[in-house]
Formats: sequence, structure tokens, C-alpha cells
Amino acid sequence: MRKKNQKQLPLMEPASGHTQEIELDIISIIIDNTPTISEYVLQDINRGKTIIKRTGAHGMSADQVLRSAIVKQLFGFSYVQLAFHIYDSRALRRFCRIGFADKGFKKSALNANIKRLSDQTWQLINRDLINHAKEKGIEKGRKVRMDCTVVESNIHKPSDSAQLWDCVRVLSRLVEKAQSAARVKIIFSDHRRVAKRRMIGIHYAKTNKQREPLYKNLLKYTRKTIGYAKNAQRILETHPSNIGSLIQADELNRYIDLSERVYDQAYRRVIQGESVPSDQKVVSIFEDHTDIIVKDNRDTYYGHKICLTGGPSNLILDCQILEGNPADTDLVEQMLDRQKQIYNRYPLKVALDGGFASKENLLKAKERNIKDVCFAKKRGLKETDMCRSEYVYNQLRRFRAGIESGISWLKRSFGLTRCTWKGFESFKCYVLSSVVAANLLTIARNKMAESA
Repeated sequence: MRKKNQKQLPLMEPASGHTQEIELDIISIIIDNTPTISEYVLQDINRGKTIIKRTGAHGMSADQVLRSAIVKQLFGFSYVQLAFHIYDSRALRRFCRIGFADKGFKKSALNANIKRLSDQTWQLINRDLINHAKEKGIEKGRKVRMDCTVVESNIHKPSDSAQLWDCVRVLSRLVEKAQSAARVKIIFSDHRRVAKRRMIGIHYAKTNKQREPLYKNLLKYTRKTIGYAKNAQRILETHPSNIGSLIQADELNRYIDLSERVYDQAYRRVIQGESVPSDQKVVSIFEDHTDIIVKDNRDTYYGHKICLTGGPSNLILDCQILEGNPADTDLVEQMLDRQKQIYNRYPLKVALDGGFASKENLLKAKERNIKDVCFAKKRGLKETDMCRSEYVYNQLRRFRAGIESGISWLKRSFGLTRCTWKGFESFKCYVLSSVVAANLLTIARNKMAESA
């Protein structure tokens, strides 16, 4: 069982006075002054552990795990880069509470500990930071702005041919592993080479007439590979040599199900000429949680839609990661109610993107005693129906544009263009940890500006 902090702070070199180091020092003070956030982290890293170690290394403290995660998102490091920079940088060692005599942490330890933090923990941390900003008078939550954006999953463009090739190569690799694990001969032909050739041929074919026979051939080899994988799975389940073979059987089962869905959608679309609905499609066998998001009948994205609420201080007050592609008009009520949960009251003024506009949403906002509601596009609504005057409407309309710059900053500086973590739970943690890092930096810069 890990502890929240070390018993005694290690010896550290003094600060240099660099601007970035001052920002880190202020963030460090914010974390120290909000002790509940380290408690949330401690609960996560001790989940499932009941034995207190009396000897040996105790691993990273909760405080160090939190600070390392914030550094990772602040600077956009990979785990390899994070391990190096924490070891090499005097400022980061001070921030992460690592003394000059300590060795730092390996990338595997950083990965294992940071990934133990749940998305609920990151939400709670952000709520505590918003409360801290409220107490310090940085953000009152009286005036908010809302907009949606898309964070893409870490996948390649999901063409049918590329996905069929993914199925063949992954299942072939798993069958080879199963053969060595089961210690039983499994009847298997490796079709990876020919499947790759067919995939490349489809990519460079100029007409549908040229593509169709190549697709039929690729589908045939995919079907055969799925059959080999099913046979390997049965052998692993009936002749389990160890616990590892049962784990491999479960992994095979997962990829067999996904491969069958990919085969089915490719067959329906290419051979039968059907239009497969987006909610029935698999766009990646590696990130099968990925949604298809079409924005304004224009651009298509593969990831998840997120809805953000910001304030005049540029803090992100709320972030909701959505499944599917719900219309913006369906999100207004729940996003306003989430503001009530955060501040125990509704805001007085709300500025929203034009996609949220509807007469029904205006009525719902007015029922919650929100005095001024501004939709960037009127969609038949009058300015005086939404706000107390045209002047207030125009003021809120200009205010709403600030959320666009906030989204741009999150994407450019905190990696919200594309999530590089695997799985939907990790996707949510990646987005929320980036929001937390951005909010900490915003609060720190606000305090620097006040003291200047």
C-alpha cells in the first residue's frame, strides 16, 4: 500500500527564477493547498492492495504520481521522454519532489502508476481546482460559454481493405503465439503476404471493376484466417497449459468477434452494395470504441465528441466525453445542470455555439432563471427573446468566441487533437488530464499576472 507523500521531503536544488519554473512552483503550491486531489490519487493507486510493505522500495507516492502525470500533459511527453526529463531537469525534479541524490523513475513505473488513475478521479480533481479558483476570486461561474469539438482516436484512415489486412495480420500473429503456448500443432496457413498485396492493389486500383475481384480475394483470405483463429481458440480452451493460454484464448475471442464484424461490413458494402449505418460500423479493431463524427455534413472525424464549458478566466469549468454523435441541441440541458452541480447554482449568462440553438433550449435555459442566453446563430429566435437587449446579445456573442481559442489552445499545446492512449477508459483519462493540466497552468498564470 502506497502513501500520499514521502515522510520527509528530499534535498533539492534552489529555483533558478525562469518563467516556466515559476509557473511550476505556483502549480506546486496549488496542489499543496488542495490536499484532497492527492487523496483521490492515493485511492486509485492503492485500489486492490491491502498489504502494507515493511521492507523494500515503496514506489511512487500519490503526490509524485499526480505531479508526473501533470508534467506529461503540460509538455506533451511520451513516457520515455517523461522518464528522461524528470531525471535530467532540475526544475522537473523539484516539481515532482525528487531529490538530486535520487534516480527518478523508469518509464514502466510512470506508465503503470499514471494509468491507474480513473476518469472519475480526474473529474474530481478538476472540480476541486474549479472550487479553488472560485475561492480565490479567479472564476465565479456567473458567465459561461459552451462549445463542442472532436478528439480523434489514434487510428489510421478506416478503409475496408486496410481493416481486412489488420484482421489477417493480427489473427495470424495470435495464432502463432497460441501454437507455441498450447504445445499442440494447429493447422494454419499464413496469408499475411498475399493479404497485404491485395490491400495495396485495392489502394492503387483506379476503378470499381478493378477493385471488386481484389476485394473478393482479400475477403476469402480473411475468412480463412478467422477459421484458423477459431480453431486455435478451441484448442487453447480445451488444452490449457497455463493461465497464459486462457488469457490468449480471451484475446483471440475478442479479435475474432471484431474481425467478423469487419468482414461482414466489408462484404455488405463492397459485394452486396449496401450502405452500412455508421452505428453498425467498426472503424478500428484496435480502438473499437471509436465513433464516426460528421461535422456540418462536411468533415468526418474518427474519435469522440467532447462538450466543453468555459468561463471569462479561460478555465475549462466542465468537460463531458460523449459516446456516439448526439446533436448539440440535445446537450444544452445536461450541460447547464452540470454547472448547477459544480456551483450549486445556474449561471446568469450563457453563450453557446449556433448548433445548440432551438426554441426549446431557450425555454429550458429561461426556466433555470438564466437571464441572458446567446446562441451564435439565431435560427429564427429574436435577440430580445434571448437577452435583455441587443447590446447584451452582441456582447455575449463576442464573448462566446473565446471558447474557440480555448479549444485551439488545448489542441495545440495539450494534445487534444488526437488521443494516443489505448482504450475508451484511457481515452477519457487522457482528455480530462489534459484539461486539468491546462487549468493548473491558467490559474498559475493568473496568479503571476496579479503579482506582477
